[in-house]
Amino acid sequence: MNKSLISLGLMSGTSGDGVDASVINSDGKGYYKVLINKYFKYSDEISQNIYKLKRNINNIEDVKIFSTDINDLERKITLFHSNVVSEFTKKKDFGIDLIGFHGQTILHSPKNKYSKQLGDGNLLSQLSKKKVIFNFRQNDLFQGGEGAPLSPIFHQLIVKEKKIDLPVCILNIGGISNLTLIKDFKDESLISKDIGPGNCLIDEWIRRNKKGNFDRNGEFASQGKTNKLILDQALDDFENIPANNLNSFDVNDFEINFLRGLDLEDGASTITDFTSKIIASNLMKIISKHNQNISRIILCGGGRKNKTLIERIKRNSHNKLEFQTTDDYKVDGDFVESQAFAFLAIRSFLKLPISFPNTTGCKLPSTGGVLVKNF
Repeated sequence: MNKSLISLGLMSGTSGDGVDASVINSDGKGYYKVLINKYFKYSDEISQNIYKLKRNINNIEDVKIFSTDINDLERKITLFHSNVVSEFTKKKDFGIDLIGFHGQTILHSPKNKYSKQLGDGNLLSQLSKKKVIFNFRQNDLFQGGEGAPLSPIFHQLIVKEKKIDLPVCILNIGGISNLTLIKDFKDESLISKDIGPGNCLIDEWIRRNKKGNFDRNGEFASQGKTNKLILDQALDDFENIPANNLNSFDVNDFEINFLRGLDLEDGASTITDFTSKIIASNLMKIISKHNQNISRIILCGGGRKNKTLIERIKRNSHNKLEFQTTDDYKVDGDFVESQAFAFLAIRSFLKLPISFPNTTGCKLPSTGGVLVKNF
């Protein structure tokens, strides 16, 4: 066995509600062990600033216009992450070798070879006295890829470690939904792409109606009635968006203005149907395209807890598909992404590839991430 490293993965997803943190022990190849998972909630101020900034930033020009706000929020987010690291080092020192610092995405624009995450790796390294790997997506963009999705190589390791029968699909429903199809354990065989919105539009509808930050268990959606006219028009419009030709989506590729005029419950039902139909349609297209005899879909990410969303994905998918969760295999579905970035940090440190032609569209298997040691 190759020498293993202890890595802390820090993931702040599109929900902008906090940081998922995971410490793992791995050789960056065929072995990993989770030492601890923990969630840290952002202050209301940080979350609200994230939501506000994301609403204002729709293109690279906006990043320049709002640079003062970006720099201010980046510092606050980095200091928050530093406090998270302290939680792991002051109470029980796991002997952390590396930190995989994803940061908070505010704009992902693969057609412009640009992806902006808020998070100062140099400052985090200085404050934590640890090696930090950040800016995971940029090298893939330079190599002709789209910078996402990056978790497939870790999804493959989960399937291998848990001895899950092949072929199988991992469906991660975070802010954006992405699918990984695993037919064998060769890295170059990995197939993955973003397949639509996940929680992002549902969350945005709930926030606009001032009913919290998400639809817990899909309760609002379950009480509403879908407006079929609005839904059908929105689905037709979605078919024509430019991002449909890409491997990765940004939350800015979608909007919910078509729900205007609907009440809370009917809007929640309509946007949940919109999300489920896109996920199910693209799921079936990928399975069909690659001619794989897939019978099992394994769910992870926060969206797996939205019962209404999952029921509707099942209803719109092939009736022979069996849906499970990573939790069924004793892998906490809330922390797959933070574990993934702990694992990607190790692979980056070892100069191993983290993206592949059939996952991000890069020309050749590519490593990624920037290593800093600022202490």
